[in-house]
Amino acid sequence: MYFDSIQDLIAMGGHGPYVWGAYAVAAVVLISLVVQPLRVKKRFVLLQKNELRRLDRSQKSV
Repeated sequence: MYFDSIQDLIAMGGHGPYVWGAYAVAAVVLISLVVQPLRVKKRFVLLQKNELRRLDRSQKSV
């Protein structure tokens, strides 16, 4: 094993904040790459449903 203890793993020879910071930034970016398109799709579907309801109501009133 490369590190003798969990504290050594976290500290990483003094480079821990940079290493773990890079992991945190990468995790945030990857999560946002998954979540953002899902949010956009959900909003698009909702807008399309609302548009279809509006068109349906306007056709029924004619």
